[in-house]
This record gives sequence, C-alpha cells and structure tokens, in this order.
Amino acid sequence: MKLILAAIFAIAVATPSFAALSGFYDTAEKMDAIFANPAIGDALRQAPVGSISEIGKDKDGASLWQLRVQDCDLTVRIIATPPKGVGKTTYRAEPKGKCK
Repeated sequence: MKLILAAIFAIAVATPSFAALSGFYDTAEKMDAIFANPAIGDALRQAPVGSISEIGKDKDGASLWQLRVQDCDLTVRIIATPPKGVGKTTYRAEPKGKCK
C-alpha cells in the first residue's frame, strides 16, 4: 500500500502543472523576452521605456504588449513555446508593426 501511495505521489509531482511559474515570474519571463530582442530596441529608436503593459491577444493567441517611449508606442507580440514534457514555457518577442 505504501508503495502504491509513493508511486501516485511521484507521478503527481512530475506533472507539468507543478512546473508552472507563478504569475509574477511568468510575466518577468515575457518581459525578459521583450528586452532581449535587439529588433525591439531598434524599433523604439533605443529610447528609454516609460511604460509597458499587456494589452490583449492577437488573432493566433499570442500575447500583445505595448511599450511606450517619449514619442511613440510599439506593439509587441509574445509567442509562447510550451515545453516538450516537464519544464517551463519559454517566450519569444517580436515587434508588430512600427513605432506609432
């Protein structure tokens, strides 16, 4: 009986739901992807970012974020890549259009 309970516990601990990051750290991962992409910095003309916020979803489900600098706003797409098995989701960011 103890062996069966130990096996059930081991299987439950290894499920992907236990590998999920908290909302805070997941958001930090998305922001890291944004600031790691030099194309986004170039699109913002290397201006300092005044604000950043999540504004919704694109047609394909990618998260949309808006970065505001002094003289323009840039929309950025965040594309999620789920893990192949146990692990965390990683993100890739790309500018959507030009700074307006």
